[in-house]
Amino acid sequence: MSNKATSKPSISIVGPGNLGSALALELYRAGYPIRAIVRRSITKVTRPKALARRVKADLISIGERPLDTDIVWLTVPDDAIAEVTAQLAASQPWKSKIVFHSSGALTSEELAPIWDKGALAASVHPLMTFVAGKKPTWRGVSFAIEGDDDAVRVAHQIATDLGGRPFEIEPRSKVLYHAFGAFASPLVIALMSAMEQVAEAAGIPQGKAKEMMQPLLGETLNNYLRTDAASAFSGPLVRGDVHTIRKHLAALKRIPHAREVYIALAKTALDQLPVRNRDALAQELRNDTPTAKRGTAYLSSASAQRKRKFR
Repeated sequence: MSNKATSKPSISIVGPGNLGSALALELYRAGYPIRAIVRRSITKVTRPKALARRVKADLISIGERPLDTDIVWLTVPDDAIAEVTAQLAASQPWKSKIVFHSSGALTSEELAPIWDKGALAASVHPLMTFVAGKKPTWRGVSFAIEGDDDAVRVAHQIATDLGGRPFEIEPRSKVLYHAFGAFASPLVIALMSAMEQVAEAAGIPQGKAKEMMQPLLGETLNNYLRTDAASAFSGPLVRGDVHTIRKHLAALKRIPHAREVYIALAKTALDQLPVRNRDALAQELRNDTPTAKRGTAYLSSASAQRKRKFR
């Protein structure tokens, strides 16, 4: 259990991947005793060993010995949570312990096998990107939390101690919350990848493309963060430049995947943002996507109101 010299609960981290490693280091920095780094297999041991040394924890495998800490925190991939939970549930007593997992899409119900053994359970998801070799910032990070009341209370305190902003989320909302996070990070990177494809087709080297787009991307993001999507929106769609959009679509036939992204985002703009010549632009996109719906039925009533107001 927790060290008597500290009021902070002791923690075992199960799954020392990108998230688990970053979390262990930050918890240790915030004064939480990390007693065990628990790996699922004995492969690729170098990084977990180094992590265990840095946080003064033992490196062990699942089931090697009981996890005698106040909190057991699962940071394994979503698809592994059920299997790992079942393994842990059968490996030791759980009464009076707290168990977290950090899936953004799954709820605390995934921990039911351990909860049935007397543990308190919660899902605790930091809304942040974690990649190898990059130390993330934790200050201001939102933590989505749901589960047993006492476990939620402890999770709130930990998130606050890490400089985060905890909030409670309804279990039924977790999947859409996680999709929201996907739009904010991994899908942005996917968009950057498509952008690089288009730059390459235009004869712009990858390194040069990053240099060229940095001021534009930075200003666009800053405009959005300072105001809103409509105020930050610019370019040929805002101007209603049908001929330019038609030329874009023709040229992008050389890069089919990037073209699909362009069309999907253009349709989103027509549905959500102020644009001129909306009907003509919609016609261009329909002509280019035979499977699209007829007419302008895909436009929401809200966007139709925006259309009238804009004109």
